[in-house]
Amino acid sequence: MGEGERYEEFQPPASLRPFVRTIWTYAASEPVREVQRIAPDGCPELIFDLGDPYEEQDEAGGWKPQPPAIFAGQMTRPLALRPIGATELVAVRFEPDGARDWLRRPLVEATDRRLDMVDRMAGFIAPAADPARQVEAIVRFLEAHRAREGWSLDPVVRAEVGAGAEDHPSPPRSAAAQRALQRRFADRVGVSPRMLRSIFRFRRVFDHAARPERAVEGWLEAGLDAGYFDQPQMARDFRRFLGCTASEWAREQHALARAIASQSYKPHGLHPA
Repeated sequence: MGEGERYEEFQPPASLRPFVRTIWTYAASEPVREVQRIAPDGCPELIFDLGDPYEEQDEAGGWKPQPPAIFAGQMTRPLALRPIGATELVAVRFEPDGARDWLRRPLVEATDRRLDMVDRMAGFIAPAADPARQVEAIVRFLEAHRAREGWSLDPVVRAEVGAGAEDHPSPPRSAAAQRALQRRFADRVGVSPRMLRSIFRFRRVFDHAARPERAVEGWLEAGLDAGYFDQPQMARDFRRFLGCTASEWAREQHALARAIASQSYKPHGLHPA
């Protein structure tokens, strides 16, 4: 963490834990004004911005400010952001299949998109510079929504998500059952089971590569451990999901991108919400 920079993760309460992986907060009074490459991680997010907005790069290469409240769906390609001033965020990282009832629409409609949630978040107030109270506020907000609308999970989708996360083989399925699973994933996750497994595999080696002390040889070893056949296959996924090589990312990234990459997706060290 740089001077004036803060990133913290909080464990959701038991009632939200089936749907929410973690709640995180981030603040930087003087963020580095450089492009941040954000990699796919298999989890959609709800993000509320209390500070100056980030700018997002569009497909044409232009930049536009994000709304102060967004739902970020599944990503299959890199996201480029840059800060324009002091930043402060409180965000909910859902489980891969946990956001369907919050969004109230098929997750495939949000894939590779950031949806404006300003109207949906109307009335939500989070105090500045107080991560614990920010998390309390977002938990109350989500709890009210869950209790009112009765969130649920698809057990077949959840089992397949778990198998992919643990790199376990899928059970044998007929062609018809596989097509049905594809439809359920489009609705509940936003990407196919195969794509989600590719993202999980990439994250296993990317989280290793994101640590600045790792040597390139260590990354290659981590890639083989993650399930890649060889270095060219791993390099293709870095280009596919980040638009750069592992060494380029490790050398160039700062602030939010590195904070998320280096501290997320760990089962320990979370504050209770």
